[in-house]
Amino acid sequence: MSREDFVVKEQIKLQQARVQIAEELENLRELMQAEVDVEPDEGDAEIFEREKNAALIAVLERKLGDIDAALRSIEKGQYGTCERCGKPIEIERLEVKPDATLCLNCQQEVERLSRRNRPTRQIEW
Repeated sequence: MSREDFVVKEQIKLQQARVQIAEELENLRELMQAEVDVEPDEGDAEIFEREKNAALIAVLERKLGDIDAALRSIEKGQYGTCERCGKPIEIERLEVKPDATLCLNCQQEVERLSRRNRPTRQIEW
């Protein structure tokens, strides 16, 4: 399969994923609009559900943003090019993570740098 054919296939997958995520977001937002008990009891299952749904909405919104960015890069003809080094992103990586913006080497380097710059805290007992 040529790289161009691969990009067309990925574009279709991204568009399908976008529709599915948008539908999930709409359903979750509708659930969040439901009435809330004015004075909920501590440990109320309804509050836990709302917090869980709010966290899921945030994750899905971020994923939707990543998908939109990948679709824009396809439109610009830049899909599958590492934003850091400019080399092609491995097709195997894109198959697993179609919204990847970094090749595997750059991703690993960014993660190493991120871990190195993270302050270590001593736990005092």
